[in-house]
Amino acid sequence: MNHFLQHLVAPLNKVLFVFGSDKVSWAELLGFLTGALGVWLTVRARIWNFPIGLANNVFFFVLFWTAKLYADAVLQIVYFALGVYGWWQWLHGGERRSRRTMAHAGRGMLVAVLIFVVPATWVLTVVLQRADDVAPFWDALTTALSLGAQWLLNLKLFENWFFWMAADVVYIPLYFVKSLYLTGIVYVVFLGLCGLGLQTWHRQLASPPRTSAVETAPAGAR
Repeated sequence: MNHFLQHLVAPLNKVLFVFGSDKVSWAELLGFLTGALGVWLTVRARIWNFPIGLANNVFFFVLFWTAKLYADAVLQIVYFALGVYGWWQWLHGGERRSRRTMAHAGRGMLVAVLIFVVPATWVLTVVLQRADDVAPFWDALTTALSLGAQWLLNLKLFENWFFWMAADVVYIPLYFVKSLYLTGIVYVVFLGLCGLGLQTWHRQLASPPRTSAVETAPAGAR
């Protein structure tokens, strides 16, 4: 089975060009492209961010597993499962299984996410230390922040952007240290897109809700 999987992902591991000391493969390049597109679609609050994000998880799983960054690779499996859940939530998570609408997270939700991040970071740090991870604390912190951000995104809550931005600020130097320069650059792009997403979602939440033609028609128009 292992030989079969290696044969299956071999085309994705083909080196296309060298960027510094980073041998950029199809997996890393496609991870770059799908990642940027997925975040852009999220900025626009388009549901297509989920299938694109699932493809991104596959490409990054191959990239990180090949680079023996097993914690990052396993995280992609978790993201994939959360992405499937988020896709369903955006389609059917509203009232009477309608599309979920954009909203702010309540204080209780934010406290719950923060309570999750702190112990999750501690537990993951211990696990990654035993796995000889090159940066156990920082990997654990970014993992916990990203999981919290993904959960808020799944519920279409505005505050997801703050958690993504916090994670990206750590991810950028982390990937450069790991010599994944193209991936580090894409996270710089992610950080910029998160700022744009923050502004875009804020404007949408601040704008008055649209009313239907029936609601805005004069009483005698029928």
